[in-house]
Parts: sequence; C-alpha cells; structure tokens
Amino acid sequence: MPEGRDDPALSATEELALARLALDEGDLHHAAGHLAGALARAPTLPEVHETLARLAAVGGGGLDLFPINHHTFVGAVVARAHLLAAAGNPAEGLELLAAATGYAPGTDWAGVPWVTAPELAERLDPEHTARVLMQVCSALPDPVPRTGRGALAPYLTLARNAVTAHPEHGLLLGAASALARRLGEATVAIRWASRGVRAQSSKMGEVWLGYAYRSAGRTRDALAALGRAVALDPDDLAIYADIAGTLADNGRLDEALEWTERALARDPSFDCAVHTAHRLRHLRDGDLAHLVALADFARDHPDDSHEHADLAQCCRGRPWLGQLTPANGPLVDALRRAIAADDNGLGSAVRLTTVPPPSAVRTVASAAPGLRIEIVGTPEPDIREPRRASARQLWHYADDTTPMPAVPAPSAVAAERIGQVTHPAWPHPPAAYDAAVGLAGLDVADLLGLLVHPPAAPANAVGRLLAAHDPSIWVRGVQVWACLGLLHHRTDEPWEDSTRRRVLLDLVWGVEDWVTEAALFALVTAAWVDPAVRPDVARVVAERLADAAESSQVRAVPIAVSLAHLALATPALDPATAALAAKLLSAPQRGLPRPRNPLSRLWQRLTASRRHA
Repeated sequence: MPEGRDDPALSATEELALARLALDEGDLHHAAGHLAGALARAPTLPEVHETLARLAAVGGGGLDLFPINHHTFVGAVVARAHLLAAAGNPAEGLELLAAATGYAPGTDWAGVPWVTAPELAERLDPEHTARVLMQVCSALPDPVPRTGRGALAPYLTLARNAVTAHPEHGLLLGAASALARRLGEATVAIRWASRGVRAQSSKMGEVWLGYAYRSAGRTRDALAALGRAVALDPDDLAIYADIAGTLADNGRLDEALEWTERALARDPSFDCAVHTAHRLRHLRDGDLAHLVALADFARDHPDDSHEHADLAQCCRGRPWLGQLTPANGPLVDALRRAIAADDNGLGSAVRLTTVPPPSAVRTVASAAPGLRIEIVGTPEPDIREPRRASARQLWHYADDTTPMPAVPAPSAVAAERIGQVTHPAWPHPPAAYDAAVGLAGLDVADLLGLLVHPPAAPANAVGRLLAAHDPSIWVRGVQVWACLGLLHHRTDEPWEDSTRRRVLLDLVWGVEDWVTEAALFALVTAAWVDPAVRPDVARVVAERLADAAESSQVRAVPIAVSLAHLALATPALDPATAALAAKLLSAPQRGLPRPRNPLSRLWQRLTASRRHA
C-alpha cells in the first residue's frame, strides 16, 4: 500500500469536491480516485461515505473501480472494504480494513458504524472475527501507546460485541483478550482469556491468559498459565523464552536461565531461546562476550522466526554500545552554560591549562562566539601534534591556539546525506553499521571534509533539541557517522591492506580530538560485524588507550573517559586493557573534574526519538 499517488497531496475536502465534480460529469474512474484520496485523509468523514454510496449506486456497486493489486493505494483498499460491506460481504471488507490498520495503525480506518454495530459480530463466523483481531494485533506494539489507542477502539468494540454474541468460543475469547491487553484493558483481557480456557483448554488460550496476567502485574498467575501451556505443548520453545523473560523481569535470574537452558537443550539453534539466553547471561555477569555472541548469532541467522530486541535492550543508553558519549572537559561545560544562558557566551571566559581538542574549539566558535578561551599552558605531549607521525592531517594551527581545517569542505550531497542519518543513539553497533550504508557512495575526501566541516543541524526535532541544549552532540554525531561511512568504503578490499582501515587508523592516531573517538568507534563497529578483524581492532584499541593513559599522567586528556568506554565496548579485548579502562573510569583525571552526566533528560528524549522513529 503506497502512501500516496503521483498527484500532489490534496486535503480531504478538496479531494471530495473533485470526486463530486467528476461524479456529476459521469467520470467514475476519476471520482473513484479522488474518493480514495479523501478516505486516506479523512476515513470517518460522513460526507465521504455518502459520496462513496452515490458512486456505488451509479457504478454497479463500485467494486470494479477499486481493484486490488500489488500496489493498491490505501484509500482504494478502504473504499473497497466499505463497498464490500454494503454489498453484503462484510467479512472480506473487515479483512481489508485490518490490512489498512496494519499499514497505518494510527489512523482510524474502522471508526464507521457498520464495524461497531452489534449485528456485524452476530453475522460473522466467530473464528473469522478472531482471525481479523489477530491480524490487527500482529501490527501493534504491546502495549499500544495511549496516544494511539483511540484509532483502534472500533476493533475493541467489535471484540466486545463478538464475545457477547459467542460467549463460549475459545479462539475468539483469546484473540479478543490479546487486543484488549494491547489497548491497556488488562482486567478485561484476563476475564476474556479466563473464559476462553474454561470454554476450550488449549496452549494458545493459556498463553493469552498468561500474557494478560503479566500485563496486570500478576506474575505468579502469569507463570502458572505459561507453565500449563508448556505442559500442553512441550515442544513450543517460544513459551520457554517467555517464561524466562518474565522471571528475569522480576529479578529471578537463575530460574530464568534454567528455562533458557531447557529450551536450548531441545534445540540449540532456536532463535528466541538463544537471544533470551545471551541477554540474561549478560545481565548476570556483565560480560560483553555474550552480546557479541548474540550479534554473531543474529548475523548468521538472518531468517529468525521474528525480529528480536534483546541486543538493543542490552545496549540501550550505554556509552558507544547504544549512543555516543557526551564530550568531556571545561570548554564544553562552558559551552553548555552559554547555551543555557542564551547569550552566545558574551562576557564569559574559560581558562584552560592545555590546548583543547580542535573540534571543541571550532564548535564553541560556531555556537557561542562570544566565549573567550584563555590557554595558560601547553604541556607535553602537545595536543596539537598527531600521536603518530604517519597520521593524516585534518587540522593545522593558524597560531598557537586556533585550529583550522586542513581539508576542503564536503560537497552539498555529502552534507545532505550525513544530515539524513546522523543521530546520537543507535540500537547496537551492527545496527549503526547497517544504517550508515547510505554513505557508502561518498568518497573519502567528502567524508574527511565532514569531520572538520560539519553541516548545521537540520531543522527537525532532533536538530532543534541539540541546538537548544548542546550543539557539541550534533558535531560529534556527524563525526561518528562520517567514520561509519568510511567503514563502508571499498568493502571489497581485504581488511588488512584496505583503504578504510588505513584512513581510520590515521584518524585514530591523529591530533587528539573528538575525531579520534569517532574513528575508534568505527573500528570497534567493524569488530562487531566481522569476527576476522577482532584481534586487529582489539590491538589498536589497547595501544590507543595506553597512549591516552600515559598522557593523562602529565596533562588533562578530555577524550580519555570516552576512549575507556570504547575499550569496554570492544570485542575480544584483553583483560589488561579492560582493567586499564576500568581504572580510567573510576579515577579522576589530572586537570579534569570527575565526569558527570548533566544531560540525562536530554539523552532520554534523544533515545526516545530514535526508538519511535
């Protein structure tokens, strides 16, 4: 169901006016097209349905005007559904409305009298109604957010009418319970599911009852029902995973792991059990290896029974596993204060004992140009010099303290593409890698240009939020995604001698900067998606972290904490480097306050925007 047609979008009123005009002129096909457009925009508007009835009256029922094919417009599907109901075939019409709901669950496709009339539920076969309700449920989250429940209320009315008309139909009661549960009606869901298992004992009936109890917070009853479901069908390993998840959610981790082991003993490759087991093992001991193994399993089993969120759940909100880290250091703290004061930093100054990262200086110059930077020392090792002589040069210094880009600005195409993908949060590293594939067509010069000439944040919700709270996050995000784009450069080249590896290593060992973190994250991401490169990446991470730790003994290293988090996100990291990372995170650094997170609420809003995108 494509979202629209080739025509420019018109309002429902305009579409309706054009439909009536075409109908008056006898042009039924154009009238049908405009009516489909009107229904797509205002599916419950009475005037639209009145005109559709006129069209049906003069067009032999009108069904031929709304054929179903592979690319049918959603408005045409809905029009055909209403015409089928009017022609005495509401069962097929209801299926089409459910299909429209699956396409756009937030639209009130079914909010019309014939769907909510008690007579419909009495006429329909109860098993057919149950299948429609399950079709609707399959497109919905559990639970549906409150703001989305109103559009689905007609289906709940249909369910109420159906269980009233067929009070002993087990499948119908279970499907109705599943819908009620998703719409926040846990008490109703329990009542219907309980009646269902009394009317007809079945595995699915017990599962529906267990889910209803779980939604109501009645964990003991939920586990009992799910246990009965296992007894009825010991080979349905998905129920084992559900029981394990329920136990884990209630702090009973050892019991949860026992259930996953029981499932894996029956089938070591069963995806639900594997995903749940790795998540629970990580929850038990915090070992990153469990998450890496889960990512490997997901990569090697692309045809899993359904989409799983275990890896994303474990990575959510964690530095570099699910989001970039906020920049650290007094200069960025001063920038945040200037943004909060909304004064461009005028009259403010920040006094530093060492030269700050060049990206930080450039971000302050752009976002708070009135903020004065006073540097009173340049201790060794000099931050203005690359950490290794072979490193690619992104910056040069016009004077002792003013960094300037050493590479040209990116093309307009590159700036547009990076703006489309940049976000400070991602589900997990392999998902970030996949999301960056749209940057694969950019050349190295463009991607390097983005690192030091980041485009302005777009005028969308995320861009406005960052501009109002912390512009440094947008700049760091652009750098992260540009480096992920480098990771997609010439992927046909063997890793060891590849252009992508060589360029990223140059950036890792370049001038100490936010780019260092972004490039190292790209290498860490490569290790997540390709087991063959893990020893190489782990070695690079270990060397770079050791270098930062050594520098931090004599001067402030604002990126050290972030590098430590990156190390702890690295597959196959050696224990000594992991211990060094933990030490850097626990001990205050020379010349820097202990890291804190003044942006926790901002992060919650940003990560929520990613999950709901």
